[in-house]
Amino acid sequence: MARIMAIDYGLKRTGLAVTDPLQIIATGLTTIESPRIINFLRDYFSKEPVELIIIGDPRNWDDSDTHATPLVREVIKRLEKKFPSIPVIPVDERYTSKMASQAMIDMGMKKMQRRNKALVDEIAATIMLQEYLQKKA
Repeated sequence: MARIMAIDYGLKRTGLAVTDPLQIIATGLTTIESPRIINFLRDYFSKEPVELIIIGDPRNWDDSDTHATPLVREVIKRLEKKFPSIPVIPVDERYTSKMASQAMIDMGMKKMQRRNKALVDEIAATIMLQEYLQKKA
């Protein structure tokens, strides 16, 4: 089986998470600078089979677009063009950053570690992917 990848796309940084090949466990992969996403994914996909990409769809609590929604829609178009054989599915990402911050507290991370926005983005992608796997099961 191939992996599923989650992308928590942001203007500056993008958090990435992937499943194991059996699609049971979601694990944080890394955080990269957003402009590097296509090159990073091209390299990653050459080494690891990925059958699906989920990407966080930023929405307000009333389901309206946020300031980041157009950016995500643009990157979805780029992903679909560069990797046409891998479906891209937007998923609700509301509260994943707050959940990631809380998870860092629950893990006993020190305040300085919790300020690491790159780690927050990676954990948020992992939470998104784990929620997707639970709904799929």
